[in-house]
Amino acid sequence: MRTYGTSGMDADRFAKDAFSEEISKMAGEKTLVGSIHPDVLAFTAGDDTVLDRVLVEADCIGSAAHVTMLSALPLKPALFNEDERQRVIAELVRIMQCHRRGEFEITAADQDVHLAVERSLTSAVGELGKRVHTARSRNDQVALDLRLYAKTEILGMINQAATLAGVLLDLAQRHERVPMVGRTHLQPAMPSSVGVWASAYAESLLDDIELLQGAYVQNNRCPLGSAAGYGVPLPIDRALASRLLDFDRPVHNVMYASNARGKVESVILNAAIQVMLSCARLAEDMVLFMMPEFGYFRLPSQYCTGSSIMPQKQNPDVFELVRARSASVLSCAARITGVLKGLPGGYQRDLQETKAPFMEGVRITQETLRVLTLVMAQVQVDPVALSRGFSPGVFATDRALALVAGGMPFRDAYDAVKSGLSALETMDAADAIAAKTHEGTTAGLDLPGLQQRVAAASGFAADRLGQYHAAVSALLGIAYPALDV
Repeated sequence: MRTYGTSGMDADRFAKDAFSEEISKMAGEKTLVGSIHPDVLAFTAGDDTVLDRVLVEADCIGSAAHVTMLSALPLKPALFNEDERQRVIAELVRIMQCHRRGEFEITAADQDVHLAVERSLTSAVGELGKRVHTARSRNDQVALDLRLYAKTEILGMINQAATLAGVLLDLAQRHERVPMVGRTHLQPAMPSSVGVWASAYAESLLDDIELLQGAYVQNNRCPLGSAAGYGVPLPIDRALASRLLDFDRPVHNVMYASNARGKVESVILNAAIQVMLSCARLAEDMVLFMMPEFGYFRLPSQYCTGSSIMPQKQNPDVFELVRARSASVLSCAARITGVLKGLPGGYQRDLQETKAPFMEGVRITQETLRVLTLVMAQVQVDPVALSRGFSPGVFATDRALALVAGGMPFRDAYDAVKSGLSALETMDAADAIAAKTHEGTTAGLDLPGLQQRVAAASGFAADRLGQYHAAVSALLGIAYPALDV
């Protein structure tokens, strides 16, 4: 079972009526971290009781690694012996299983996933549950949860972007030598091909994947053990915790482990922005070239939407929404950097406000890649409509360069063709694109090379995800992500 991410959040993620009702009944109720006025609790918890549903498994996995590390400390008596460690981890697995069945609750009194898991643990295993937070703060705990969450989300985006690139390369290969007018300023410019057009967006996505891979490297460093941001006076083994969770290494400086909260999310979303910009430009081309005045491309009717009043309409709503949602991801990244720009060093509660835009930006990017992959696989090409776009002027540069090949200086050839534009005769578009053989042009596309990059990107995502799942399976003592549920 290959599970790249968990960002498909509940439809009611921002519906807080039940939470508000619960808060109203809580005046004077004590939480795990003290009594808090209900209005203050509601304000400070924000959306965390809903958003943190996505982090339940990450929190349990991180806690399993932390308990395993604590059990290895050279302390007498041990914080956890092997039997106790296994009891705690078995309960963490049970919490994860309950969560998947929809039976695990993050209450208003919990405030967040961290205290909800601790409450549940303590209720089940008593004193052992109270020891789990030793040498740990919610500061490094939430930073860890978000990095574990981001691991699978980044790999999911890489895999999905590679899949879309592969679909575009298939389109390019099927129509590699179908002539298509190349445009600058949206005006007819030079002979090109569907192969060049489609593989241009595939290559763009492949470059975007390299940015996502860089973001993965930034993210794949373990903050656990930094505690509140200043370490603890116990001989904890941060490298062990990092290995248990398949991180490349710990975030070395304990203060930076706290400061990097929000920064890492910003790095990830800024890579996602490039993916969305590639998707948005592809979508804009599709909106344009599906217009009846062009008619270059078509989609089956089930991939378009109709009108409530105009029976004939087949609207390219998917592409229009892709354009708009690229702006949504831009705004999510801006919200995060807006929070970060004025913060001093060390943990600040402001950072809570980076969680929602981060998750939203990741979700939008993944949804966009999935739906574009679905739709672009159904694109139908109309060679006749494409050929109608060729006027004699499209071949003007080719005519000028033919004169250059005969010995005329380029500027003289340019002027000669320009002065006789009205007399230009059309050329055979297929011959024109066959004549351009240098690297990357109409008759010089290395589609197999681009397909190798797709395979490498997909392999990177699958390999790293497999390593992570193997590490978690070893840590929990049960196959993950199956969990036998």
